[in-house]
Amino acid sequence: MTLDQLPIGKTAVIRAVGGEGILRCRLLDMGIIPKTRVMVQKIAPMGDPIEIRLRDYELSIRVEDARNIEVEVTEE
Repeated sequence: MTLDQLPIGKTAVIRAVGGEGILRCRLLDMGIIPKTRVMVQKIAPMGDPIEIRLRDYELSIRVEDARNIEVEVTEE
């Protein structure tokens, strides 16, 4: 499953960060790294961007970028 498919309120663990070059580096620099817990908090009215919560802060990313982040849903 990728991050853009994660339902609002569900928690997941990042398994892999895809993308190439600058995009991948930008995602990693924002703290989106493997083994990090992430939760989708909000989705904009038109569906893009999405707001995620990780490492005690909120981050908005484009759906296109979220498709490059592989996650695994966790049970809480």
